[in-house]
Amino acid sequence: MRNVLQDAERAKNKKAALGQDITIENFTKEDKSAHELIDDIGDVNKKTKDTLLKVGIDTDESERAGSFLQFDQSNVLSNPLSDSVELMNLGSALDKHSWLKDYMWSAVKPDSDKYTARTALREQEEEEYSGYFVRSLPGTKEIYPIQTCMFIADENVMQTAHNIVIAEENSELHLITGCATGEDVASALHVGVSEFFLKPGAKITFTMVHNWAEQVEVRPRTGIRLGDDSTYINNYILTSPVKTIQSYPTAYCDGKNSRAVFQSIQSGQKDSILDVGSRAILNGDGSAAEVISRAVSNDESQIYSRGHLAGFVPNVRGHLECHGLVLSDDSSIYAVPELEASAANLEMSHEAAVGKIDEDEIYYLTSRGLTEEEATSMIVRGFLSMDITGLPDELAKETQRMIDLSLEGM
Repeated sequence: MRNVLQDAERAKNKKAALGQDITIENFTKEDKSAHELIDDIGDVNKKTKDTLLKVGIDTDESERAGSFLQFDQSNVLSNPLSDSVELMNLGSALDKHSWLKDYMWSAVKPDSDKYTARTALREQEEEEYSGYFVRSLPGTKEIYPIQTCMFIADENVMQTAHNIVIAEENSELHLITGCATGEDVASALHVGVSEFFLKPGAKITFTMVHNWAEQVEVRPRTGIRLGDDSTYINNYILTSPVKTIQSYPTAYCDGKNSRAVFQSIQSGQKDSILDVGSRAILNGDGSAAEVISRAVSNDESQIYSRGHLAGFVPNVRGHLECHGLVLSDDSSIYAVPELEASAANLEMSHEAAVGKIDEDEIYYLTSRGLTEEEATSMIVRGFLSMDITGLPDELAKETQRMIDLSLEGM
């Protein structure tokens, strides 16, 4: 059995394989009780409420199955609104379900790098459990999403969260996560470890919107384990400046006919460094995966758009698609598609294209009365628009609304 504490201790200074290195000691550890509990998500102040709305958090909760809010290290709200879904902070979930420890650190290894290690050490040494636990009950299909938010309220904080999401057999679960910082926060570090488990016939859709401050360092670490006939759909949106982000969620399609879909929209602003990708390991007979990304670089930003599909058994399918637009001579996009095939009779493909805006398109739009800036904005917004597939109609509309909101002002 894995010894989490020993593994984490050995890796607490281990650099990540990808992305820029960060000196964790530059950031402070905050008391997990520093922020008071609230009874309703609408109780936050107006500035915070406006920020939450920008990342898709509905403070009225009119079409939500529940809400979870974490400020720095404090779990300030857990509000389940549906009988088909369990929602609580991780510490409460461990008190309620003794079996939950068997799931923890089985989709993400504690010794992956120093970010996972420091998160694990907080748990093991200090019993400081931050993050959420979500579980859909067997056979349920909740149409409204659970909404969660990781919010950094204080300067120079190292925020960690360990999230566990379980979709029981033949259940359907939707999550919307918005991550943001307060207006007065210039510098901070966010480390979010998320582990997803899909039982046979289950489906999870997970939509994440990031809206960090310009000097925030972001290191999400995500693992997904899929059982037979299960489906995982991941939508990721980042269109605001951030200092650096490095994220490479990995789906393990171990179940027969399991399927993973990753769709991402990235817009590099100012001097942001975005290293974002997705990986799928296809181990189950008939399993399949798609990785689709749209990236736009502007100003002095750098974008690394990665994708990795690995097929280890026959009869699996995978497709990678990465399209990028470079809008500034001082910015750059690196498309890094990888296909790995270790069996016969499988189907893997990729396409990657990086270029600039077609001058003929600019000319066409300006000849019809738009300024060059308006024409460029329209083309970029159209390029970043993405068909949201596999969601109920109302949730697809909500996801599209979140995308449109993120693209405002571009």
